[in-house]
Amino acid sequence: MSSHDCGNELFDEYAEDYDSALNRGISVSGEDKDYFARGRLAWLAACLDQLGVRPRSFLDYGCGTGSASPFIFRILKVDSLIGVDASIKSVEIASTNHGSERSLFVPFDKYQPAEDVDIAFCNGVFHHILPEERSTAVNYIYTSLRPGGLFAFWENNPWNVGTRYVMKRIPFDRDAITISMPEAKRMLRKSKFMILRTDFLFIFPRVLERLRILEPSLSRLPIGAQYQILCQKAR
Repeated sequence: MSSHDCGNELFDEYAEDYDSALNRGISVSGEDKDYFARGRLAWLAACLDQLGVRPRSFLDYGCGTGSASPFIFRILKVDSLIGVDASIKSVEIASTNHGSERSLFVPFDKYQPAEDVDIAFCNGVFHHILPEERSTAVNYIYTSLRPGGLFAFWENNPWNVGTRYVMKRIPFDRDAITISMPEAKRMLRKSKFMILRTDFLFIFPRVLERLRILEPSLSRLPIGAQYQILCQKAR
């Protein structure tokens, strides 16, 4: 099985019910998937602003049903988006609901990396890829990026007890093999990415939302439910 086939049948099975299954799992946080999607992209946008970067083209690796694409356009203001995924059914739903002249959704094998993408993004994808297959997936992303292109790698933080609990509540996450931040950094560096920064997000549930104002100042501590590793391909 190649890394691009990992979870194919599983996610085909859940394609039409993916959003509701995910929302049921994360409901313990008091939020839905859109809250987290907006939060990830807003954080990424702030990081890009600090770097003085304005990406035009965007690769969503493991795009699922494409539900994040409206936020990608609205928050990052990119010109074009290509979403790739192993699940044929998910890609079909993404194309139907979010496909346009600016956004294209295709299976992994229908997209040929050409070193022309400004920024790549993934969220919660690599814990579904077998550890021995992950380097192949990273290389696919690396060869998609132009020289100097950026990769925003988002994953669930296995050091967070709440994250582990939520994953057990989500059918397609129960058997996933989590990847810690240090493991992910080693993997990305091995594939020649340069690490720019690492941040942990989503510390406080909705019941403690008044404390969320503190989250940016706590982002370097490994306590958030998810982490982002922002890295760069050599120029």
